Amino acid sequence: MGGGGARPGRLLPVLALLSWGAGLGVAEETPSRIPADKLLVITVATKENDGFHRFMNSAKYFNYTVKVLGQGQEWRGGDGMNSIGGGQKVRLMKEAVAQYASQEDLVILFTECFDVVFAGGPEELLRKFQKLNHKIVFAADGILWPDKRLADKYPVVHIGKRYLNSGGFIGYAPYINHVVQQWNLQDNDDDQLFYTKIYIDPVKREAFNITLDHKCKIFQALNGATDEVVLKFENAKSRVKNTFYETLPVVINGNGPTKILLNYFGNYVPNSWTQEKGCTLCDFDTIDLSTVDVHPKVTIGIFIEQPTPFLPRFLDLLLTLDYPKEALKLFIHNKEVYHEKDIKVFFDKAKHEISTIKIVGPEENLSQAEARNMGMDFCRQDEKCDYYFSVDADVVLTNPRTLKLLIEQNRKIIAPLVTRHGKLWSNFWGALSPDGYYARSEDYVDIVQGNRVGIWNVPYMANVYLIQGKTLRSEMSERNYFVRDKLDPDMALCRNAREMGMFMYISNRHEFGRLLSTANYNTSHFNNDLWQIFENPVDWKEKYINRDYPKIFTENIVEQPCPDVFWFPIFSERACDELVEEMEHYGQWSGGKHHDSRISGGYENVPTDDIHMKQIDLENVWLHFIREFIAPVTLKVFAGYYTKGFALLNFVVKYSPERQRSLRPHHDASTFTINIALNNVGEDFQGGGCKFLRYNCSIESPRKGWSFMHPGRLTHLHEGLPVKNGTRYIAVSFIDP
Repeated sequence: MGGGGARPGRLLPVLALLSWGAGLGVAEETPSRIPADKLLVITVATKENDGFHRFMNSAKYFNYTVKVLGQGQEWRGGDGMNSIGGGQKVRLMKEAVAQYASQEDLVILFTECFDVVFAGGPEELLRKFQKLNHKIVFAADGILWPDKRLADKYPVVHIGKRYLNSGGFIGYAPYINHVVQQWNLQDNDDDQLFYTKIYIDPVKREAFNITLDHKCKIFQALNGATDEVVLKFENAKSRVKNTFYETLPVVINGNGPTKILLNYFGNYVPNSWTQEKGCTLCDFDTIDLSTVDVHPKVTIGIFIEQPTPFLPRFLDLLLTLDYPKEALKLFIHNKEVYHEKDIKVFFDKAKHEISTIKIVGPEENLSQAEARNMGMDFCRQDEKCDYYFSVDADVVLTNPRTLKLLIEQNRKIIAPLVTRHGKLWSNFWGALSPDGYYARSEDYVDIVQGNRVGIWNVPYMANVYLIQGKTLRSEMSERNYFVRDKLDPDMALCRNAREMGMFMYISNRHEFGRLLSTANYNTSHFNNDLWQIFENPVDWKEKYINRDYPKIFTENIVEQPCPDVFWFPIFSERACDELVEEMEHYGQWSGGKHHDSRISGGYENVPTDDIHMKQIDLENVWLHFIREFIAPVTLKVFAGYYTKGFALLNFVVKYSPERQRSLRPHHDASTFTINIALNNVGEDFQGGGCKFLRYNCSIESPRKGWSFMHPGRLTHLHEGLPVKNGTRYIAVSFIDP
């Protein structure tokens, strides 16, 4: 398996080599700059993958002329980066370069393509090549591969990298030809060992006038050099800089285990994203769905793998996607018995709009990997399925155009960026640690916060993503992509995709939505979402705060029905209903008795028939609600008063003719009080209301979800007016006692 360059009988005689080299003008100075049209790039690609297309796009960007060898042939050059091989590349070069043997003014650049990008153009590359003043220049490496026993045979290098890397070399065509014509080995022999043995032979090194790019002026091999290289923005350009040698390499090679770092650099180089222009490739090779008559068919895979807050809203948002419903199919995996009622309600709505809905419930007892494989198969086995859109239940898609926007980007795998509100937690990783888990890339925070906007090649994405159907039926035709060692399904999918050389992209070009927190979702209550004010504050607000609440501060909709009594919208209908349901589910109403063990002193002078928030473990949520939503209103209506937002007594009162129909005049033990109507007068009850005696002012038609706010002590003696029939519910807090 060695390189034959060191074997007797395969070498030219020493004198012949030296005389040949002299005949080609080894010692001559290059008289003038080499024109760009005298450069030919040669690479080998028996197949085309995402890395190859990225390489070709970077070559096209700089107008390189590229000749691709081996297309359509079977690869017989070895198994990959951790084993020797690659001889097939030399054989193909040997066959191809012979035709250029007599073109002394032609420069040939050989480079890998699957893990390489160009960072500069032909003019820069040729200028740097000429300055090195040799006929052949190989990439240099700090790591010796594949035979470490050859280290002592390398020339001593005082500054720079010492070892040859065959992933890239440049030279005059006759010299390149003469080197590769010495190949007489097998396709699975090692190409780097072959070139190494030529280089470490002093006679051949002199005859072919070979040197290494010791300071990475042309070639940058990333393996072993990750601490040397940084991304640099200068003069409206994005470059990779080697900070050890202060050079800007032209050819960046993600050799060995550095593919992820190359992908990171490839997001910017060559000028894919710059600080001045932003994303320059985001609109390249896209699809315009506005011009199509028939939209692509999409299977949406929905995965409910744990109890999840706000699930009905998640499901309803899927029906609001701006996409023809006749082009959609649904696959739903629900692992939780708790959510079966939500699925049934959703199915009864969705079946009228979407013709095919497959539901796999908890009775199937599928693992996450099995369920996700099944969902993917639902598309893979349908030749008409153009896209598979996987969405976990903790994803809140607030942008109805999400599906269209992802399809239009025309990537094999792409995910929309979703983040957890107020945190840097998102559905992608920008880098990986050596053990394959999360690591933060330099640009992660900027991408999450929207300071850098574009389409980003990332090593890991989860929760929500779109995969082309043809990709599932070709490159990803094997089934078990969600199973790998002991990895969770998402990590297994991404690792498998990476090892296939398949790029995964995340888009933050638009606001798509957010991620819910499911970690502390307690399902022991009747309406469990009520407790989510801390974990998922945005979703809590959307569900439970009245939509007109913001108008309090923008349109001055606060009413004043009585002196210093302010009336404003605060709760949604849903909040009112769920709070009443929660109290009735608990059911332990106090009965309006004077003796009350729940309060300090055990005696209530003016008792109500109520349940305290503390009794249903809602006190902390309620106090936070006061601080977040009541305090700002307080500052507006009681100018100059800053509430502490604290209340010892927070409760729901139940008025009915059968139990307690009214409340006698009293002062509240508070600086101010809020009184929120939880149901509708005229529909749920007759009568009721509140009268402020000093002002002889009554409010007899409270609006559901609206709150009164009034001073508690001294000035606002008030009473609860009698309920004639039905049941009235109000939520009360004595604030700043």
